[in-house]
Amino acid sequence: MDNPVLKNSMQLFAQLGKVKSRSMFGGFGIFVDETMFALAVNNKLHIRTNPKTVASFKQLGYTPYVYKKRGFPVVTKYFALPEDCWDDTDVILSYARAALDFAKDEKVKQSDTKPNRLKDLPNLRLATERMLKKAGIESVNSLQEHGSVEAFKAIQKTHSTSVGLELLWALEGAINGTHWSVIPQAKRDELANHIN
Repeated sequence: MDNPVLKNSMQLFAQLGKVKSRSMFGGFGIFVDETMFALAVNNKLHIRTNPKTVASFKQLGYTPYVYKKRGFPVVTKYFALPEDCWDDTDVILSYARAALDFAKDEKVKQSDTKPNRLKDLPNLRLATERMLKKAGIESVNSLQEHGSVEAFKAIQKTHSTSVGLELLWALEGAINGTHWSVIPQAKRDELANHIN
């Protein structure tokens, strides 16, 4: 691991639980117990904000990480900490604990309120819902029963233009309740092999 910010963050956050990282948003998402709360990107540590912390982060002059998606800027909830924060790791840990607690609570609330419509699943939009309905997949339950591979194949048969593998990963993430970018590369390859 030749990324010092990621390495230092992983070591520091090990005391919060089982820590790991995954490549995402052009950097590395940092997870504790399967919940993402921080991001190491552009040689900076970014901590996830919540409604309580976002105002104080802005007041301190911290700025959110922005990445490009299909040429458009996407502003994230992850704010960059200044380099001098590393002089007092207790401050970083207090931010991290607040971010992790909020992210875990949000995850529980999301699992309690299951979406009724396809477009309300992670990664899916109204256009995807229409594509699925055209392919005969009318509901969240139907999508779960078909699975991502069969749903993707059904869309391929009924869609006039070709559809990319990103849709396959989006469907897999939607079924599992996660963003498509956290699907490990090995799983993506396995899914892609079922299409060919």
